[in-house]
Amino acid sequence: MGKTVFIGKASSAAGGWGALKSCGKRLLESGSPISGARALLKANQPDGFDCPGCAWGDPAHGSSFEFCENGVKAVAWEATDKRTPPDFFAAHSVAALQSWSDYELEQQGRLTHPMRYDRATDTYVRVSWDAAFAEIGEILNSFDTPDRAEFYTSGRASNEAAFLYQLFVRLYGTNNFPDCSNMCHEASGIAMKQAIGVGKGTVLLEDFEKADAIFVIGQNPGTNHPRMLGDLRRAAQRGAKIVVFNPVRERGLERFADPQDKLEMLRGGSTEIASDYFQPRLGGDMAAVRGMAKAVFAADDAALAAGDPSVLDHEFLAQHTTDFEAYRIAVETTGWAEIEDQSGLTRLELERAAETYLGAGRVICTWAMGVTQHRHSVITIREIANFMMLRGNIGNPGAGLCPVRGHSNVQGDRTVGINEKAPAAFLDALEQEFDFKAPRKEGHNVLAAIGAMLDGSARAFIGLGGNFARATPDSPIIGKALSTQKLTVNIATKLNHSHLMPGEVSFILPCLGRTEIDRNSKGVSQIVTVEDSMSMVHGSGGINKPASPELRSEVAIIAGIAAATVGSTKVDWEALADDYDLIRDHIANVIPGFEDYNARVRKPRGFHLRNAASHREWETPAGRAAFWTGPLPTAVEHQVARSQDAVFVLQTFRSHDQYNTTIYGMNDRYRGVYGERSVIFINPADLAELGAEAGDRVDVIGKYDDGVSRIASDFRLVPYDIPRGCVAGYYPELNVLVPLSSAGDESDTPTSKSVLVSFRTQATAADAA
Repeated sequence: MGKTVFIGKASSAAGGWGALKSCGKRLLESGSPISGARALLKANQPDGFDCPGCAWGDPAHGSSFEFCENGVKAVAWEATDKRTPPDFFAAHSVAALQSWSDYELEQQGRLTHPMRYDRATDTYVRVSWDAAFAEIGEILNSFDTPDRAEFYTSGRASNEAAFLYQLFVRLYGTNNFPDCSNMCHEASGIAMKQAIGVGKGTVLLEDFEKADAIFVIGQNPGTNHPRMLGDLRRAAQRGAKIVVFNPVRERGLERFADPQDKLEMLRGGSTEIASDYFQPRLGGDMAAVRGMAKAVFAADDAALAAGDPSVLDHEFLAQHTTDFEAYRIAVETTGWAEIEDQSGLTRLELERAAETYLGAGRVICTWAMGVTQHRHSVITIREIANFMMLRGNIGNPGAGLCPVRGHSNVQGDRTVGINEKAPAAFLDALEQEFDFKAPRKEGHNVLAAIGAMLDGSARAFIGLGGNFARATPDSPIIGKALSTQKLTVNIATKLNHSHLMPGEVSFILPCLGRTEIDRNSKGVSQIVTVEDSMSMVHGSGGINKPASPELRSEVAIIAGIAAATVGSTKVDWEALADDYDLIRDHIANVIPGFEDYNARVRKPRGFHLRNAASHREWETPAGRAAFWTGPLPTAVEHQVARSQDAVFVLQTFRSHDQYNTTIYGMNDRYRGVYGERSVIFINPADLAELGAEAGDRVDVIGKYDDGVSRIASDFRLVPYDIPRGCVAGYYPELNVLVPLSSAGDESDTPTSKSVLVSFRTQATAADAA
C-alpha cells in the first residue's frame, strides 16, 4: 500500500546544504532565477526591501546576505514570472477553482488586473480601477451604519498603508479592525501591557550577543524565522546556554549549519543549539515556568539558610515591582505533583532548567505562537514575566522579554492604528491632525467579525492582504460567512481561497509586492516602512519591475477606495498616494516616537521606537511592573483529553515549505515528510495503542460539544517525537477542526495549539457507512 513512501530522511541539522539546494530550486521554479537572485542581494539591506516573510530584526552590523531559506521562498514566490491574467478567470469558474488546493491556486502566479465577480457566469471579469472604486464606495455608503463593514489587515501591510487604511475606516465611522494580530500574538500584547506597561518586546537584536542564557518557549525558528537561528548559533558558540521548551522535537532548535559559514559547510558540520531540550505536553508551559520559579525560591531559601546572599534581585523587586510576596506565596502553595502533571515534565527537569537561569547573569526569554494560541495564554505570559522579574531580567542589556512576531509588519500595523480598541490618546491625536470626530465604540476583532457576518449584522468584508478564509478557524463556517456578504473586496498579489467565496458583489484588486518598484506620478521610486519584532523601524524599497502595468500599490488602492467612499474634504487622498513622505509626516504628528520620521527612516537600519519598560519605566496603573499572583489553570487540554478514552490534544503548525497560509511546496524536510500535507504526527506508543501503523490513514474528528460536526478526512499517521496524548499537523488543512467557540481568555485568540480530537480509521468509517 506504499505506507512509508511519504516518510524520508529528515535533515540532520537546519540550514546547511539542504537549505542552499532548496533556495536554488525555488529560484528556478519561479521562472526568474536571475532577477530573483539579484533581488535577494537587496533583501533586508538599507538600500533595498524588507523581506516579506518574518519580522525578525536586522543587525546593526549587517552582512551582504541578510536572508534565509524561507526568505528566498518568499521572494521567489513574489518575483515569479507566472501570471494570472483575465484569460485565466474566463477559463475557470469560481466553482471549479474552489476544488483546487492552496498550493495549486498560488502556483498560477501574480494577479495582473482588477477583477469583478460575475454571478451569471460564475467567473471573475476585468473591471477598471475607477469603476471598482466607485461601486465599492457606493455599497459602503448604502449601509445604515458603518459598523456593517469589516476591515481586515494582514501583517504584510506597510506602516503607510496601514495608517491610511485606519484613517479611512475611522473617517468612514467604525473601529471594526479584525487583524491577523488577533490570531497570533494578541495574548503577548495584553499580558505584557498588564505586566510591564508596554505590549512589545523589551530587547534589541544586539542583546542576543550579550545574554548568558536564552529560554526559547513554544517556537520553531528553523521554519518560522530562520534568521533567528544565526543569532542562537552565535550565542551557543560563545557559551550562552539555550534552554528550549517545545512539545515537538524541532531540528532547528537542535542543530544548525549556517550556509554563510564556509568552513562549516565544507566540513559538513553544524552547531548544537539547545543546551537542554524539554518537551512539555501541550498547554503545559505555564506549569513549567511556575516549576522553575518554585525551584528558584527553594534555592533562595537554601542560600539564606546557609548564610549566603539571596539569589533574587531584591533591589529590583523592591524598587520596580508590586505583589512580589503574593506571587511567592502562590508559587510555594503550588505543589510539585500539580506542576508535574500539568507540565508533563519532571521536577528534576524543571530544577535543571532553573539552575541554568540561576547561573546566568543576563537572560532573554523568547516565545511565539506555541505559547499564545491556548485558552490560558495571557496568564502563561504573565508567568513568564514573573519568572524574568525574579532576578531583574527586564531592562538590562542582554536580558528581557522577546515575543517573536510572524508577518514582517504585524507589529507596525498595530503601532500605527490597526486596533479595534485604539487608545484614547491615539484617537485624540488623530482627531486633532485631521479635524474630525473619530468613532469611540469598540470595534470587532476577528472572532467578533466572523460572528457579525454569520448573524447578518455585517454586510461587507474588505481584506488588506492575507487569506482570511484559510487563516481563521472553522473553515466551512467562514466560507458561509463571506459568501453571505453584500460586498467582498480582497487586495492581493496572488489568487487564494478567500477570493473564491464571493459575496453578492466581489472584487479582487491586485497590488504591488514588497520587491517591486513603486513609482509615483513624477516617476520617483517610493519607499514604505515596517517595524520588526525589536521595534526597529526601517525603510523598504522594491527593485523589480512590477508584474503588470495595471498593478497599484496598497496605498494607492486604499486611497482610491477612500476617496470614493468618504470624499477628499478632510484628506487629500490623491496627494498622499503620490507622496508617502506626506503620510509619514502625519504619522509623526499623531504617534509619539516617530518625530522626524522621514529623515530617520532613511538612515541605514532606520531607528528604534523607544520602549519605556526596557528603561525600567513602567506605564502600569501602579507605576511598577506587576506580578500576576493567581493559581495554575484547573486543567489544561491535555489533562481534559486524558480523562476521555482515545482523545488527544492537537496543535496546528507550519510545514517547512510554507509561511502562514502560503504553501511554497509539499515537503517538510526538517520532519522527514515529502510530497504530502495531510499528515498527523503522533507518539509511536500512542500509534501502537490505537492499533495502527505508520502511514495508516484516518479521519480526524473534533471533540467539542457545541453542535458543530468537525472532520478532517484522510490523514496519514506519522510516528514522531512528541509527548504522549499530543498530536500535531499542518494548517490551514486542519483549521476545519479549530472551533470558533474556543478562544483564549482575554485574548480572544483561536486555540489552535490545543484542539481536542479523536481518530477514526478508514475501515471504521467504511463500516459506519
